[in-house]
Amino acid sequence: MQKKFNKETFKEKLEANGQFPMLYMFKFIVPNGQEDQVEAIFPKNEVLLKPSSGGKYISTTIQVMVESADEVINYYEQAASIEGVISL
Repeated sequence: MQKKFNKETFKEKLEANGQFPMLYMFKFIVPNGQEDQVEAIFPKNEVLLKPSSGGKYISTTIQVMVESADEVINYYEQAASIEGVISL
């Protein structure tokens, strides 16, 4: 069973650990062939792709200048709509 995401707690942690605006690193793992969905969320940013050793998954890394904790959460919420995504 997946742990419920607590948006308020996450927002408090983001705000306690840095000053906005800040450069934030997003990492997602998606099934091979779905990396374009991650790239669509970050059209103005470089998305680094690394296939898994078995080739079934793609690791994505994106660095984004964000203005607020709410913006970070918004990106995670968009990524959550991708089937099979794992947010790190």
